[in-house]
Amino acid sequence: MSTLTLDKVKTIKTLNHIAESGLNVFKKDDYVIENDSEDPDAIVVRSSNMHGMEIDENVKAIARAGAGVNNIPVDQCTERGIVVFNTPGANANAVKELVLTSLMASSRNLFSGVEWVKTLQGEGEQVPNLVEAGKKQLVGSEIKGKKLGVIGLGSVGALVANDALNLDMDVIGFDPFISVNTAWELSRNVGRAMSMEELFAEADYITVHVPLTDDTSNMFNAETFNLMKSGVTILNFSRGGLIDEQAMSEALESGQVGKYITDFPNEHVLHMKNTVPIPHLGASTKESEENCAIMATRQVKDFLETGNIKNAVNFPDASIPYTGKSRVTAFHHNVPNMVGQITTAISNNNLNIADMINRSRGDYAYTMVDIEDEVDDAIVSSLEEEMKRIPDIVAVRVI
Repeated sequence: MSTLTLDKVKTIKTLNHIAESGLNVFKKDDYVIENDSEDPDAIVVRSSNMHGMEIDENVKAIARAGAGVNNIPVDQCTERGIVVFNTPGANANAVKELVLTSLMASSRNLFSGVEWVKTLQGEGEQVPNLVEAGKKQLVGSEIKGKKLGVIGLGSVGALVANDALNLDMDVIGFDPFISVNTAWELSRNVGRAMSMEELFAEADYITVHVPLTDDTSNMFNAETFNLMKSGVTILNFSRGGLIDEQAMSEALESGQVGKYITDFPNEHVLHMKNTVPIPHLGASTKESEENCAIMATRQVKDFLETGNIKNAVNFPDASIPYTGKSRVTAFHHNVPNMVGQITTAISNNNLNIADMINRSRGDYAYTMVDIEDEVDDAIVSSLEEEMKRIPDIVAVRVI
């Protein structure tokens, strides 16, 4: 179990280059950024692989400046009461712009056209004539009036759907887990598909914006390709594992899938017919990197200073106004009578409770309790001993 201590100077470690605008969030006397630190209070990371990395006992939070957390040992962190944050929506506009750019450019055969023109080097004055003679092979299609199917109407998918409408496309979406906030932001002109099968059957273009899970792995496969319109264009700016690549290769060869645009190239993808492999540029903009860095560092700072959690991938969101008085935070297993045991430990140390919150997520839960009184070191030590007797406590911190 993590030790229970009063926080003082906090050390932040970064594993990648983090935008200065994000690091500026920590520019205070009680924060130190030490990238060589062996016992930081928090780690901010972008793409570094943390699997197999020894994470010090002092680490309380890890923030991924981006959406995916595949590079972080989330389960291990959860078992130790380390909060793992991500930054949903911070790079949404960057991804949206690249999706729509790729959709339009591929429809007009722009990528292959540019490559073909480059082969005319050395033809001298004949280049203009050769261009005019050869451009017939590159005749494309306009997207106006075509139907775009959007699977996953989260931060990115909703933006893609709304802007595609403004390009005069007919848009349908499918997302059985759409959030209330996204529903409010989504245009009423986006049609609702009642199933993926319905979307597959109707769409000329399909773009997918869902996380890679056991349920979504290889969701694009031989069976689903056969449900689609012949010659459909598929755009994947989410995760490579959503696609059964052998089935995709066969569908491209047969013409069932007309074009595959992906931000996740690999050796197999590079050998596929009619594929546009993009070098994982979805979130690669200065603006996106800054937005992600600022969002990640603000979430870490708020958690270290107040215990409030927002956008964690392994623990529930939980927030109550911080009054500046003492606050006890506890990560624990989601089992009966935990709140009662926590409040009893506090009461046994002659402390009055001013406010509290308890939230659960799967097998784990998080409880914050505000104390009316100041908590000195002697009370902290006594309370720590009391909390250690609770079997299902994972980590405790006094702020």
